[in-house]
Amino acid sequence: MTIIPGEIKTSLLHQYLLAAIAPRPICFASTVDKDGNPNLSPFSFFNVFGSNPPILVFSPSRRVRDNTIKHTLENIRETGEVVINVVSYAMVQQMSLSSCEYPKGVDEFVKAGFTKLSSETVKPFRVAESPAQMECKVEQVIETGTEGGAGNLIICRVLRMHIHNEVLDEENKIDPNKIDLVARMGGDYYCRASGQAVFTVPKPNTQLGIGLDALPANIRNSTILSGNDLGMLANVHDMPSIDPAFNDSRLKEIVQYFSINPGEMENELHLYAKSLLQEDRVKDAWQVLLAG
Repeated sequence: MTIIPGEIKTSLLHQYLLAAIAPRPICFASTVDKDGNPNLSPFSFFNVFGSNPPILVFSPSRRVRDNTIKHTLENIRETGEVVINVVSYAMVQQMSLSSCEYPKGVDEFVKAGFTKLSSETVKPFRVAESPAQMECKVEQVIETGTEGGAGNLIICRVLRMHIHNEVLDEENKIDPNKIDLVARMGGDYYCRASGQAVFTVPKPNTQLGIGLDALPANIRNSTILSGNDLGMLANVHDMPSIDPAFNDSRLKEIVQYFSINPGEMENELHLYAKSLLQEDRVKDAWQVLLAG
């Protein structure tokens, strides 16, 4: 399928974009109008765009159906302040309730049952239930268009960040399983960023990986090892060599039973290496592959 914007309805393009560009973190934005009336609304066009200065950007898009703008944008134009709260799994249903299009002046904190916390540097309230809250000054609002579906990029500078102690680990870093964030996908779908959904990928940092092009041809062209498997193998900093001290009973069995058929032995070695890679045992996987 190929889609050309302008040749399909904006509402349909909107659905495809949100389903394809996912998961997206959720900006739970708290604002007040010029008279101090609070508003609370979630937005999934959101991310962090720098740490010095600390910049967050989110977009309350114009409504596709009638080209109206949202109260959050109106309030920000009036006051230039916002608190951006993150959304954990424990509060996702209440957050969704707050997204109802209540009339202007209705307090979504009350409707959704959230607790107001006074901010220290801005007027909008923080959401007490949110595990991390950022008090922000709005630096700029960029309109990307004037038709329904157009974005309004709200560029915010973080003035103060508050983090619940309960989501920190022993090193005072945020533990992904404790903060238990949720993210937006297409339609009614969300995902939960904790538990088995969380995994690690070692960063190359200053040491360069050898690259897939440096892998031996029989490994690079394997019909068993996936692109992810090859990526793990190619992220080592030097081409491994056979370690005489490597002692593995399964490797010995494979060599013993399949040595008379090199093709079958290679397949078995690749299957075993793949299982080791699934356990993040990259060094052991290399030793198995080198035995072939």
